[in-house]
Amino acid sequence: MATSSNPLLTPSDLPYQLPPFAAIEDEHYTDAIDAGLAGQLAEIEAIISNPGPADFANTAAAMERSGQLLGRAVNSFFTLVSADATESIRELETALMPKLTAHRDAIYLNRALYERFAAIDTAGLDAESRRLVDEYLREFRQSGIQLDPADQDRLRKLNAELSRLGTEFGQRTKEAMKAGAVLVEAAAELAGLPEDDIASAAEAARAAGHEGKYLLTLIQPSNQAAMSSLENRELRRRLYEASIGRGTDGGPLDVRELVLALARLRAEKAALLGFANYAELVVERQTAPDYPAVENMLNRLAPAAVRNADAEAAALAESAGHPLEAWDWAFYSAKVRRERYEVDEQALRPYFELDRVLTDGVFFAANKLYGLGFRERGDLAGYHPDVRAWEVFDADGTGLGLFLGDYYARDTKRGGAWMNSLVEQSVLLDAKPVVINTLNISKPPAGDATLLTLDEVRTVFHEFGHALHGLLSKVTYPRFSGPEVPRDFVEYPSQVNEMWIMWPEVLANYARHYRTGEQLPHETVSRLEDSRLWGEGFATTEYLGAALLDLAWHVLDDSGIPEDVLDFEAKALASAGVAHALIPPRYRTGYFQHIFAGDGYSAGYYSYIWSEVLDADTVEWFKENGGLTRANGDTFRAELLSRGNSRDPLDSFRAFRGRDAELEPLLKRRGLE
Repeated sequence: MATSSNPLLTPSDLPYQLPPFAAIEDEHYTDAIDAGLAGQLAEIEAIISNPGPADFANTAAAMERSGQLLGRAVNSFFTLVSADATESIRELETALMPKLTAHRDAIYLNRALYERFAAIDTAGLDAESRRLVDEYLREFRQSGIQLDPADQDRLRKLNAELSRLGTEFGQRTKEAMKAGAVLVEAAAELAGLPEDDIASAAEAARAAGHEGKYLLTLIQPSNQAAMSSLENRELRRRLYEASIGRGTDGGPLDVRELVLALARLRAEKAALLGFANYAELVVERQTAPDYPAVENMLNRLAPAAVRNADAEAAALAESAGHPLEAWDWAFYSAKVRRERYEVDEQALRPYFELDRVLTDGVFFAANKLYGLGFRERGDLAGYHPDVRAWEVFDADGTGLGLFLGDYYARDTKRGGAWMNSLVEQSVLLDAKPVVINTLNISKPPAGDATLLTLDEVRTVFHEFGHALHGLLSKVTYPRFSGPEVPRDFVEYPSQVNEMWIMWPEVLANYARHYRTGEQLPHETVSRLEDSRLWGEGFATTEYLGAALLDLAWHVLDDSGIPEDVLDFEAKALASAGVAHALIPPRYRTGYFQHIFAGDGYSAGYYSYIWSEVLDADTVEWFKENGGLTRANGDTFRAELLSRGNSRDPLDSFRAFRGRDAELEPLLKRRGLE
């Protein structure tokens, strides 16, 4: 039973309604979520039973006000599920997911609620309010409101089982990443690895009970960063095989039976809802016009990407002097980059210290573009000691929201990097945003500086682009807040924010040696620019491999579900023209958490490159209009970042750019002309 001592039952009195994590016990989540579920159903019943005719205020706006307790508890709980999932939290996730799935069905399969929305007269409403009604009606239809009772009952069962299997997949994937770490006996085997990485490996081993040894922990994608510097070819092989074997090694964390069940159930769900396959169902909800448009774009890019990758492979083999294996690619690619362009990315790391990247890079660019100010709030506690909080101020000094950063890897955190919201901006609810960036950077020993790779710098800027989408949101209804946009649009603002990494004024401000303060030399910056296209063949091919593999799993009908996961994967990659012996997909089926652990990117991993078309075109606009200026930032903020999903996102792009996006800037960026 929920009790009055549960801090989640009432709005937080901390700044910006930051959850009082220090006072929240695990059992509070169960009580608060149960109370929130019951409370929202009661609020919906009040909407339905209102004796007056349905109108915007008593139906749509009332719906937007409902569920605030549930939202408060769920946002806080799922932050922990992703970022600090103890055994207790994992058990609660398993218990709570069926309830949450059933609750969503109880809303969107509620005929009486649907009929009230359908009866709203939208004439005379402002554009955002009309869009709210339209979006609710679309959600009802896509959720199966048109089905007869028997089919709705089957849909509920499908949704419940999909939720259960997705939760299990995510939990196994997280454990497999932890279990796949490679234990190394002696430091000599780590030759080539930077000293701070060796220290981190020693600390990881100590924490895991292997004092005096070294533990190379895994990151989520197939290719592990350490393989670019490890000189020991046998250790590179061990690390590579540990990485790509996750989830399909026959052990207790094998996910193959989950994958086949998920594919089968998604195919059945799509058919029940009247779609040829699950990909068609998903794409209907996106900005892409239809599935063939997505397929055509990926197929257009694949041959050029593979040709570029083959050319890179030839150069690597020449440098290596022996036949290449997949675990050699990153090592010799770094070697060729050094030989051709005199760029050693490991030597750059002393210039990319985390605090400086954040304060003098990410925050500096946000100030120049949008006038934002940042003040760290050491008095505000997160859910883990590593979480830091900054209050964000608008140009006029008013408080805009809170930004939380959780940057270090740990056993209780899933792999990858992401942004999520604890509080979503809404004028209706008088709520200002509280957003989080979560990464998986190796934590150095106490007292040592956190030095980033260039790729990690890119991730810090990228995720802050998502944070800006949340922080700069200015919408009335919480349903439209910030990143609550179609999946194939959500990556666009974050990708745009990456452009400031190498922007001269920004780079000069943050890329300084962490000991001497010396700026990154100009000639090094020039060489980085010259080497920009090196490796794009590999990067595009591994990405397209994952995107096309995702679609292959989701264009199946019930009769096409394979018996052998790995055989299907191999044939799917070959059929799509991206089966490269030296380049595994960025994510293989066994650890493709994006698409199998819930519905996040299922049939939607194409979103990154789809959004990048908008991004590349936007970068050209910034360059044409003077770059890092407040006027440019204000335009991007007013027409795009602040709008969320309050109008069609592509209309927001057109309002900003003055036309539809063009593909040519993306082709040029990736060397695919």
